[in-house]
Amino acid sequence: MSGRRGAPAGTGDASAAGNLRSGDPTNGCFVALDFETADHGRDSACALGLVKVSPGRPVERLYHLIRPPRPRILFTWVHGIAWAHVADQPTFAERWPEVEGFLAGADFLVAHNAPFDRGVLQACCQAAGVAPPAVPFFCSVQLSRRTWNLTSASLPTVCQFLGFSLQHHHAAADAEACAMIVLAAAKERGALGLPWQPLKPPRPTAHP
Repeated sequence: MSGRRGAPAGTGDASAAGNLRSGDPTNGCFVALDFETADHGRDSACALGLVKVSPGRPVERLYHLIRPPRPRILFTWVHGIAWAHVADQPTFAERWPEVEGFLAGADFLVAHNAPFDRGVLQACCQAAGVAPPAVPFFCSVQLSRRTWNLTSASLPTVCQFLGFSLQHHHAAADAEACAMIVLAAAKERGALGLPWQPLKPPRPTAHP
């Protein structure tokens, strides 16, 4: 999602049961992620939050500011990140080795409004000349709608429904909330299962 400001949401443990083949967290590991962008370009990530959940292991978290490829940040009003905050930060390409290491072992990725975040990941990886993770990518918006039949599946609405605190528009907080939604849905359903489908493989991006 575009932009975040504030401290990460509170953490907590939740048990879940399900089938890994349908993107369930019982026997496998998943990473929830959230990007903030500087402008309308999908390659303009300026912050990234990651939360890694593995059965039987402590939850891992990673948050970084990222220097985007262009100095004009259009969405400061959304996430509070200005050029002064990121001018001296590493680029996505420079952050990638640590991010790639954090993603290692994940059986699937998940984001709230996943088409956006996957698009940012794909664009940033392409610009950096690296291959994005070859694992299924799920959307917790879809999961929320099909689990609780909510009129709105926005992240603040789902968190309010579930009683989770949320400091919206901060990449770390939104990634944390996304992970908690996955675990809450698995606990609610007994198994996430279908029809929670992964996104279709992205179309290849044409090179100029």
